[in-house]
Amino acid sequence: MKARTIFTLGAVAAALALAGCQSDLSGGGRQASRQSGVEGQWMGADGVAVSTLQGGRFSSRALQTGETLTEGSYTHRDQRTIDLSFYSLKSQRNTSATCLLANTSQMNCTLANGTNFVLTRSAGVS
Repeated sequence: MKARTIFTLGAVAAALALAGCQSDLSGGGRQASRQSGVEGQWMGADGVAVSTLQGGRFSSRALQTGETLTEGSYTHRDQRTIDLSFYSLKSQRNTSATCLLANTSQMNCTLANGTNFVLTRSAGVS
């Protein structure tokens, strides 16, 4: 269960970071972010958590409980690569991840420990 939580947290963080990156690079504000498909909600492949990217910040929460799992920030390496730095509330540790925007609906991410995860664009997650 611990590995699943770490994976989910990393996925959430990565998704959020990527969203901010595309938003800033577009130079067009909120409308451009929506068109690029990075702001909003992203789901980890395991379906445990959802990440929200908005206004340069990100957070992730457990779908079943609504509990906040991660909070953090991101920086842009280039138009497709985002470096994440975030804090896991469960493990009480700072970590990082790097994400690559594969397309407008998928991000491929790698945690600092080498664990890979995929985030997909999610619509209407409550």
